Amino acid sequence: MIYLIRDFRTPFFFLLLSILLSGSCGRRPANSGPSQPEIRGIYGDPKPLWDKGYRLGEIGVNAIFVHSGSIEPEMMQRARAEGVKVFAEFATLNGKNYVEEHPEAWAINEKGERVEAAGWFMGVCPTEPGFRQYRFDQLRTLLTDFELDGAWMDYVHWHAQFEEPEPILPETCFCDHCLQRFSSENGIELPAGTTAEKAEWILSREDQRWRDWRCRVILEWATEMKKIIREIRPGALLGLYHCPWNDEEFNGARRRILGLDYDMLKGTIDVFSPMVYHERMGREPAWVEENIRWFCDRLDIGEGASPKVWPIVQAHDSPGVVSAKAFETALRGGLAACSGGVMMFTTRAVAESREKLEVVRRVYGNKTSG
Repeated sequence: MIYLIRDFRTPFFFLLLSILLSGSCGRRPANSGPSQPEIRGIYGDPKPLWDKGYRLGEIGVNAIFVHSGSIEPEMMQRARAEGVKVFAEFATLNGKNYVEEHPEAWAINEKGERVEAAGWFMGVCPTEPGFRQYRFDQLRTLLTDFELDGAWMDYVHWHAQFEEPEPILPETCFCDHCLQRFSSENGIELPAGTTAEKAEWILSREDQRWRDWRCRVILEWATEMKKIIREIRPGALLGLYHCPWNDEEFNGARRRILGLDYDMLKGTIDVFSPMVYHERMGREPAWVEENIRWFCDRLDIGEGASPKVWPIVQAHDSPGVVSAKAFETALRGGLAACSGGVMMFTTRAVAESREKLEVVRRVYGNKTSG
């Protein structure tokens, strides 16, 4: 159309040109990625890379995501010296070791029985007051002790296991805390009877309210954690490691069983980190990009908009084997659509493989001087 404009100095020309240029700056095409992503992360203690003599910037890394229990002053000091951001993974609703000593926090299934561990994961009742106070106090201590750039909620779902090709999806939690809160907060009078009878009544007569309420409980956790972060570390981010299923998978189990409602959480979470572990979940590496594109569309997040999206992909060889080629496909796929960053699980898996380390160099751009 431009060739029809005789005078290129006209206001119309500049308006048209701006429209054309803005149209060319939309979401990234498949696998192109920016020249250098905003966040070029690793998950896990950076020591395996440091022990091999690397500065993190040499391989393009500018952020580390580390389990809160592994963060130490020496790690923080070196990371800061290398200009690297530090984010803590915070195991929010993992009740392993806690429920054994505090049985009142044990999740209860629809039969009125204590749940069994879901694979290697042991959840906890999200409404139990003692556990809530325990976790929030831990977060306050963590943020007071270390100048973190953010805290990432992990294991943020009702008791279940989604990190497998065949997930474990029990119905929970029907403990006295949950039944009382559900009843009072929804203005519903539960019938007399056993726990199993009350659960059956809820699932048969008030199923939608039950699912909605469970999602609000998860949102409540996110809201409280963000409040604590804002009080102690203003400017730090609240991130969420989460199940990457779409709305339909496993009969809508992400919302129905796990209690993860993206529409509810979108206004509170600063950064979503879908856990797109292709090998562990029995998917092809290309699924990572497909999932991130779906997620960005689902939340209607444009490139550079808020909340941010920084997925975590699989480099670790267990279960299965993740080849360097598959890892590169997954890592690049994690930068699709609105994604502004990516990280891989785990640091050690990359440090111990020359081929995977070269993948990181290529994808991360190797432009950071460190």
